[in-house]
Order: sequence, then C-alpha cells, then structure tokens
Amino acid sequence: MFAIRGMFALVVFDERGAIKKVERFGTEGLCESAGIELPPATWHTILALTPQAVVLELKAGPFLPNAAKEPAPWAPEEGSLESTAYLQYLRNAVDLFNFNPAAF
Repeated sequence: MFAIRGMFALVVFDERGAIKKVERFGTEGLCESAGIELPPATWHTILALTPQAVVLELKAGPFLPNAAKEPAPWAPEEGSLESTAYLQYLRNAVDLFNFNPAAF
C-alpha cells in the first residue's frame, strides 16, 4: 500500500526484468487511483511524474532491516553509470505505455 501526494508511474517487472505493467496513480491529473496494493515479492519501482511528489510505501511487519531493500538481480547498481541509462529507459517505457498500452 502506498500513501502519496503528486502523480507517479508504477512499473512492475517479471523475474527476468521485463516490464509487465505500467500504471499511473496519484492525487493529480487523470489518475484512476490514489494508491496501489501489490502482492508480496513483486518486483517494482515507482517514478515520480510531478515536482514535489511524495510517496510512502507501507509493508506488513515485522521489519527486517536486511530485507528492507532487496535490489533486483537484473537491475543496475544504484548510482552506477548504467543506472542513468536505465532510468531513461524506464521513463521512455512509461511514455510509450501511456501512448500504446498494448506495447507491453
């Protein structure tokens, strides 16, 4: 469950890192929902689409510090040169999905 302000794109991946779904959500624009609930162990990321956007991800407890942020094995390392290109790829995918949802 997410608590939010602004507009976002949720990107859901399969186990190999292929994009399965892109869904906009938020409190602005033409969003269908203000929040999204995902099943456990779903590979996902969220992109902010508006300035000053705020999101809070809520998870069922208990809190396990070592499992709090498990990076996907196929994703580039945070802060790496590859991560910049990957972020642009995700932004392009969100734009493409909004133009043609059948693309995924």
